[in-house]
Amino acid sequence: MTERIAELLGLSAEAPHLEEALTHPSFANEQRSTRHNQRLEFLGDSVLGFCVSELLCARFPDADEGALTRMRAQLVNAEALSAWARKEELAQDLRLGRGAGAAGLRESTNVLADAVEALIAAVYLDVGLDGARVACQRVVDDELQALERDGTRDPKSELQERLQAIGSDAPTYELIEAGGPAHQRWFRVGVMQGTRLLAEGTGRSKRAAERAAASAALERPDLLAQAAEAP
Repeated sequence: MTERIAELLGLSAEAPHLEEALTHPSFANEQRSTRHNQRLEFLGDSVLGFCVSELLCARFPDADEGALTRMRAQLVNAEALSAWARKEELAQDLRLGRGAGAAGLRESTNVLADAVEALIAAVYLDVGLDGARVACQRVVDDELQALERDGTRDPKSELQERLQAIGSDAPTYELIEAGGPAHQRWFRVGVMQGTRLLAEGTGRSKRAAERAAASAALERPDLLAQAAEAP
């Protein structure tokens, strides 16, 4: 499995920083002589932010700073990164200590997201910036395609603005259902106006499902009209 992840990101299985990128601090603490991935995670966070910023500027040449900032936040947050990690079954390659593994940290959103950022740093250090650009695009590709469908539009912000403009409370989001194996999780979320369900949406992450629900509500002007009339 490690070889598959390495190849997916443009690394060889013998890349100098690959093992370190996949090593959780709990494993290093038990082994004493092993380096863990937190320093790489620190570097990878910056490399990912730079490469994704560059990618967004190229894909959305007319977007302003605010829109670019919002889109970058959608692409590089822990939930989005961990969703990619689950899709690629990265958890199987992580080296965790016995206690951390028993506690279920192998599937933790933060643990997976940190490992993805550490892997990006490994690509940057072992292959170079051009390789890191390719790896970053592969990691964010699913979310990027969703952004390209919606353009710079943020359906959650737009729905909130529309509801508040008609004197309604801000929408809230509730998880209705989730399923699928660890590497192919799916979520169904409802967007609510108080206790009233406005619309539902599904996605590979909770964040994506929330955006889908907001988009569905925006496509139903009759729902917004009813929201304005609700007490």
